[in-house]
Amino acid sequence: MAAAVTSLMATALPPVHQTYLLEARQMQALSFAVHIPLVCFGIAFPAMVLFVEWLYHRSGDELYLTLARRWTKVMAALFAVGVITGTILSFEMGLLWPNFTATFGSVFGLGFAIEGFSFFMEAIFIGIYIYGWDRLSRRAHLLSGIPIVLSGFTGSLMVIAVNAWMNHPGGFALSNGKVVHVRPLSALFGNSFLWHELVHMYVAGYIVMGFVVAGAYAVGRLRGRWGRYERTALTIPLTIAALAAPVQLLVGDWAGREVARLQPTKLAALEGVGPTEKGAALHILGWYTDGKVKFGIPIPHGLSVLAYHSWNATVQGLYAVPASDRPPVNVVRFAFQTMVGIGTLLALLGIVFLVVRVRRRRLPESRWFYGALALAGPASVVALICGWVTTEVGRQPWVVYHVMRTSQAVTGAGGLPVGYATLALAYVAVAIGVVWILRRLAAAPLETREPMGTQPQPAGT
Repeated sequence: MAAAVTSLMATALPPVHQTYLLEARQMQALSFAVHIPLVCFGIAFPAMVLFVEWLYHRSGDELYLTLARRWTKVMAALFAVGVITGTILSFEMGLLWPNFTATFGSVFGLGFAIEGFSFFMEAIFIGIYIYGWDRLSRRAHLLSGIPIVLSGFTGSLMVIAVNAWMNHPGGFALSNGKVVHVRPLSALFGNSFLWHELVHMYVAGYIVMGFVVAGAYAVGRLRGRWGRYERTALTIPLTIAALAAPVQLLVGDWAGREVARLQPTKLAALEGVGPTEKGAALHILGWYTDGKVKFGIPIPHGLSVLAYHSWNATVQGLYAVPASDRPPVNVVRFAFQTMVGIGTLLALLGIVFLVVRVRRRRLPESRWFYGALALAGPASVVALICGWVTTEVGRQPWVVYHVMRTSQAVTGAGGLPVGYATLALAYVAVAIGVVWILRRLAAAPLETREPMGTQPQPAGT
């Protein structure tokens, strides 16, 4: 139904010269920045809740039951907010970019149809899972959570597949400006960008979810709340994030090499390469101007080695394409370096935790560690958003790479500044509501059938 409404909007709002192209981009960016962290929780949080419930069935420890039931409420609240932000994004596709939707809807429409079906399946089984705690058998209740995990996977898979297609389009032909010979399966699953984007996003989902949840309990640790419940509630998500963060560095290398092969202009923007050169240097920090990076820390041959695994590999520069085909370099560079910098720090924090956990069989005791962990939650969200800025802004000026420009896709409707302000106010209201709900859930007493203990104890769990 949402796809039909979007298509109708696309037909009703044909593209003309748009004075507010920047505002349209900013509206879309704002919606993505709000929605994508919720996607991470949709990907990873149900799996963690299910794992904790399984630990309860396996051990009989009531603490895991308490934790699973408590996290179920958080899962439901975040899903409800994701419905709001996801619906806004769906409408924006037709309202802001009608020519894109009208031209290529037959190519990626299957993906959004499956995404919509997955959403309804997820909503149904979340309802069953929530209300089935005291109504279903233990095994039936655990099994009812599996479709939540699977539908969260398939729904986000379809969105990532559409984005990968936008970066590496295929599965269709153009005839007189019209799309013909559409092969949806080839378009969605036959492009090289899908697999590294998929793995990169899913690993990011577990990193963000793990550090955000663990960070919340780290704040409690700093305030003196450190019973067995808090230690367990911190250890599980932190272990997940600590295992995922170093893996993301390897996945990022894979993604970077695919970008170098298929989107060399984006690679040049990431690293500020003006003229095409052999043995290109990698620059840490710095500002791109006049075809080179100034005030950065150069690593000779670093870019050639990272992108092509060759000391003297040729790296195509920005000057190889017209100025109108280049993305805003410093925006992309700043986002990329912020993502890589935060990701590296998170990986180091995860390694510190794993080393202490394995070698000393306890949690870290340093107050500095828990202060860093409290900051890691919001930092992981910043890294996530910067990653999507790198992907989307780095593709500019194309909405469909080398096929359709963003300026050709935008709506001709007026009044976008008013809509932009309204959207921002709506998101502020949603954010206030989310904070209020989560604080209420956090303040609620633990539902337990045995004492959990709130006094500090030797951290062996």
